[in-house]
Amino acid sequence: MYQQLHQRLARLHHSGKEETLATSRIGLEKESLRVSPKGGISQQPSPAAWGSMLTNPMITTDFSEALAELITPPCDSVTEVIQSLDDIQHFVYRHLDNEILWATSMPCVVAGETSIPLAQYGSSNIAQMKTVYRRGLGLRYGRTMQVIAGVHFNYSYADDFWFYYQQLEKDTASLQTFKSTQSMGQVRNLLRYGWLVPYLFGASPAVCKSFLNGKKTLLQEFNDATYYEPYATSLRLGNIGYQNNKEDIAGIKACYDNVACYADSLLCAINTPHPAYQNIGVKVAGKYQQLNANILQIENEYYSSVRPKPALPINEPPAIALKKHGIHYIELRSLDVNAFDPHGINAEQLYFLEVFMLFCLFHDSPPLTDNEINAIDQNQLLVAHQGRKPGLVLQRDNQPISLQQWAGELCHEMLAVATLLDQANFCENYFSSVKSQIASVHDPDLTPSARMLAAMRAAGEGFYHYARRMSLRHAMYYKKQALSEKKRHAFEQLARESIKKQQQIENSDNTDFDSYLSAYFARSG
Repeated sequence: MYQQLHQRLARLHHSGKEETLATSRIGLEKESLRVSPKGGISQQPSPAAWGSMLTNPMITTDFSEALAELITPPCDSVTEVIQSLDDIQHFVYRHLDNEILWATSMPCVVAGETSIPLAQYGSSNIAQMKTVYRRGLGLRYGRTMQVIAGVHFNYSYADDFWFYYQQLEKDTASLQTFKSTQSMGQVRNLLRYGWLVPYLFGASPAVCKSFLNGKKTLLQEFNDATYYEPYATSLRLGNIGYQNNKEDIAGIKACYDNVACYADSLLCAINTPHPAYQNIGVKVAGKYQQLNANILQIENEYYSSVRPKPALPINEPPAIALKKHGIHYIELRSLDVNAFDPHGINAEQLYFLEVFMLFCLFHDSPPLTDNEINAIDQNQLLVAHQGRKPGLVLQRDNQPISLQQWAGELCHEMLAVATLLDQANFCENYFSSVKSQIASVHDPDLTPSARMLAAMRAAGEGFYHYARRMSLRHAMYYKKQALSEKKRHAFEQLARESIKKQQQIENSDNTDFDSYLSAYFARSG
């Protein structure tokens, strides 16, 4: 089953070009809710010292003005990307006014939909488009689930690696075509085996009751303020999280056969009306409620744990950019915020994810069948809600297999991948990270989700009190450590430049929003 994987590893090793793996780039996007010390979602605008939320490349907001998104640049190593995220969070904390960043993926006390303010980006056409898109998400899916936070892992290989890998594969296509073909195979495998990520790193087994706002649920009661599931790993990825259920009903699913197919399937959804969204209306009483009344407003609305991404910035819709320019990097979106680490993620996780990415690239990856796509969805839901349940059975190749057996098999095969990465980087971190995850496969109590529930029980806390305690601990970590003057000045300069850039964008607008929106979607037609 893993013959092709080991053949590719051996060819790269014997070629003496494994060092090209050391030139890969890692980027992180970490979402964090700004909350009051008592746990309520912030109603304040983003701190002015952060700069423009439209144009600052490192600090912005996601769905809500209160949901900060911290973005590292592409980095050369795990150590560098962790340090970059640490620096950004230091600067962010420096300018918080009696607020903290929430330490978990699931939100704090939610006082209804109206307590969640939409993100604001200024008066330009592109700024209005971003806010209207978010208003549409709130009307389509509800605002509450849009403030679930996560960590996105962005990964790319250098052209040197692709060049030698293409030679070893004896492929004669253009380099861009080869990269995109191989990357789509990697994406398919990341979907196939993606349930492994919430099992190993899921950290949202419980949720504040206010999140469900009185709705009926099959979740169990942990205490009078908390719901949970005893064997859950990541309720964020479960059926109470963000799902594209309406797309399923409409029969639209992304196609992962190749880049063109993937892009065209998203473009089809962007251009296909949906009756329920038509009932909402687009421009009502002179105010835009959503960008359009179609299955997707834009590509980002299609929820997936993995996204192939084009090079940015490109001033065109992402699906069009993918078709023209190919895949530049892969975005893995299934990581919960790690409440045990002030960064929200740790180095051991990142070393393992690098191994996982290369495993999925080198392992055989045939096209996905309809049955396999259904199995992928069901496996993710099962692991999200019951991943640590003894004897849990998943589906592989239309056959049942225990999670423990399959996870153990995958991690065992990854040891060879980890060895090659250690050789390329002159370290032992990759092999060590896989060995640690093998321990978690054999003992589910070692996983973050199990540790979180154990900590809540030990302290006699529900989710809110536990998450607040960890949030305050992380806030103290950042307040005790000073950011160097050089780094502080660099962030301040970046903030000033972002404000100037926003003003330039606003001053350069030469058309009304109606015309701007029509022109944008004309490019997606």
